[in-house]
Amino acid sequence: MSKSVSKVLIIGGGFSGMSAAIQLRKQNIETHLLEVDPNWGPDGTGISLGGATLRALRTLGILEQFLQQGSAQDGVEITAPNGHLIETIPTPRIAGPDVPGNSAIMRPVLARIMADKVVASGTQVRLGQTYEFIEPDTDGVTVTLTDGSSDRYDLVIVADGVYSKTREWLFPYAPKPQYSGQGVWRAVVPRPVEGNTLKMWVGPHLKLGLNPVSGDQAYLFLTENSEQRQHIPENEQAVRLKELLVNNFTAPKVHELAEQMIEDSVVYRPLDGLLMPRPWYRGRVVLIGDTVHATTPHLASGAGIGIEGGIILAEELERHETAEEAFEAYQNRHWARASMVVNNSGRLGQIEIEGGDKVEHANIMRESTIALAQPI
Repeated sequence: MSKSVSKVLIIGGGFSGMSAAIQLRKQNIETHLLEVDPNWGPDGTGISLGGATLRALRTLGILEQFLQQGSAQDGVEITAPNGHLIETIPTPRIAGPDVPGNSAIMRPVLARIMADKVVASGTQVRLGQTYEFIEPDTDGVTVTLTDGSSDRYDLVIVADGVYSKTREWLFPYAPKPQYSGQGVWRAVVPRPVEGNTLKMWVGPHLKLGLNPVSGDQAYLFLTENSEQRQHIPENEQAVRLKELLVNNFTAPKVHELAEQMIEDSVVYRPLDGLLMPRPWYRGRVVLIGDTVHATTPHLASGAGIGIEGGIILAEELERHETAEEAFEAYQNRHWARASMVVNNSGRLGQIEIEGGDKVEHANIMRESTIALAQPI
């Protein structure tokens, strides 16, 4: 453990913040986590995770629970809009020979698995709270909460997401999140009898995926190009998604899914991205996760690199004498991997929007998979 760090505050109880908390507690660092959501649970449907993220979950000590409550399988089937199989892409077993290379789970289920681990680790969690003031100095950080209480920490880890107010305060000239030109539809459907792998239907302008998330449910996602950022009223979303499926895909299976989807599970979200240049820290305050590297979902690795970032930061704090040395090592070690995911995901989306080079698309997918298989 770093000799200068014995007490830490984490702002944000998402995947990256929880990952950091779990790993810091393994070093017996007194860890406090502040989460503004009093229910401490994300909305949403499913989330797809690759083998590299499963490896990170093994490091956290929650892979067994994930496999029990989610779904893991090998390979990706790529089909045409009419259902004709184009190719089957293997997914490497990065987490170990006993763990399939592709997986998915309901996002709230994964959040609960991680939250339970955070609580069990001895992290002191405060819900429904955020901070009013952060006052760093050379020896630590004094934080005043919205309830008026204040405390002092050796350092503060900021994991408050892509629209982080802390990033804007610390780095007022940092880039803002940018709309990608695509949005994603998500919904839950019953798991098909034959649904034992990730299946994708790829059309000229729309890409549909179906990934099992449990023994009886699957997660449907559809990326749609839109030059302008769309706001679609909640009461219109299910109807819109059905129309997109039926009008753009002729495969009977897709039409069946359109009828089976759970209507109140349908959500639409414009896709934004962000890559903040280094430095990712100032004094005793460091940024992690979507706060510095928010990505579109084209590589199914946004949550994964956030979780990895929490692990890396904790490891570097253990290795170095000072927090500043640890922060520098963390950002330099994590930069190439995080920027690769953000940039390659963004390029994949642009190729889809433009109807661009399918060979380039395939090469980016292959090269990204190889890079993600490397140790973090």
